[in-house]
Amino acid sequence: MSWTPVLDENAAATVSGRLLAALRRDIDDGQLTPGTKLPPHRDLAHQLGIGIGTVTSVYGEAARQGLLTATVGRGSFVADNVPRQGGHDGLIELSRNVPPLGLAQRRFGPTLARLGKRGDLNQLLDYAPPAGEEAHRRSAAAWLRRVSGLRDARADRLVITGGAQQAMSLVMDLLCRPGDTIMTEAATYFGIRSIAQEGGYRTLGLAMDEEGLLPDAFDRAAAAGARILYTLPTLQNPTGRIMGDARRAEIAAIARKHGVWIVEDDLYSIFATGNAPPPIAAYAPDRTFYIHGTSKAIAPGLRTGFLIVPDDDHLDRVLRRIRAHIYAPSAMGALIGSQWMEDGTADEIVAENQAEMLARGRMAAERLGPALSAPADPRSPHLWLPMSELEAERMAARAMRAGVEVTPPSAPLIDPSSISGVRLCLGPATDRAQLGVALDRVAAALDAARTEVAATVI
Repeated sequence: MSWTPVLDENAAATVSGRLLAALRRDIDDGQLTPGTKLPPHRDLAHQLGIGIGTVTSVYGEAARQGLLTATVGRGSFVADNVPRQGGHDGLIELSRNVPPLGLAQRRFGPTLARLGKRGDLNQLLDYAPPAGEEAHRRSAAAWLRRVSGLRDARADRLVITGGAQQAMSLVMDLLCRPGDTIMTEAATYFGIRSIAQEGGYRTLGLAMDEEGLLPDAFDRAAAAGARILYTLPTLQNPTGRIMGDARRAEIAAIARKHGVWIVEDDLYSIFATGNAPPPIAAYAPDRTFYIHGTSKAIAPGLRTGFLIVPDDDHLDRVLRRIRAHIYAPSAMGALIGSQWMEDGTADEIVAENQAEMLARGRMAAERLGPALSAPADPRSPHLWLPMSELEAERMAARAMRAGVEVTPPSAPLIDPSSISGVRLCLGPATDRAQLGVALDRVAAALDAARTEVAATVI
């Protein structure tokens, strides 16, 4: 057939990305129906004025994603059952905080092929040490020293876990007893609520300002007896705020004064490279359990978290819990992660993800305008729309009816009396074209919800 794709410059940063986005868009819109034969590589390249290698790579990636089927001698055809991406049941998903997966996916197959040639590969089928393989821990510590600002990250204090969530669970199981109180920001990552509910712990939401956690609120809660603080000081989830250098030092001093343990979730610092102070762990290494990982930076499916423990006694206790619960961590995700950290692939993926989030954030700012609370770094993968609880619930429901799933408004709220709103995640959308559709629907849902609330109040 004669197919003339329109390459939208806003859909991707590269020509290949724009062509792939156009292909998916035209399939989704029904312009390209199942079984349709696409133009030969050379013809399409000539038609668009691009290199034949670009078309070849896009067709190959489209086939890998299940959009096309290709047969030597016959050509490339639109697949019969094209998988939906970025959501489920036809929804565009803006609810999960994950990076765009295409950047890692393109490197995954070649990496597996290279790893298959390693002489030590078969050794990884045996149980790993409870802290993870030593080589993987060294790679992770070196990478953290480089990308997080934690210059004294030590491999001998680092434990590899099945994602950051498992690291959080290990620490809370170690530090808390049923009935204990975990202090957090007034709105925070909802995974800590799940951990608290399962463990029988209480959560206490502390007041925030534009830098995140307020030291005075922390000081009062600690003076009243709370002994564990869970905090996200860099691109705080869900608000996108960054705690300044002086405040981090003050939080560390308050923790030391009251004997509080700090659990620092630093996953999103990867999107604020060069725009955030060192982690709180750098100010209070003796009182901080530091958590990082690959889920936000590279790909969640690697299920590889990094937990740095403040002292040998707590390290021994963490390792005993690992032995008791899972015996040993999986080495496969850590193997891929460490390979990428060592050969520079991780840095490439991170840089591309940062650039993609910057472009997506600009799209969101254009479409949502003043409804959006600008994050402290424009590369933030999540955005915060402050509004009343009623308005948030109605906006989320309208967005769902329009085909866009956002984070449930109540999910991140620990203290709804001091903060409310809706979090949007920019990473799950397949490409910028799909994100643009979702943002337009969110903007419409927001306007309708505000009108509805205003009418109700009147």
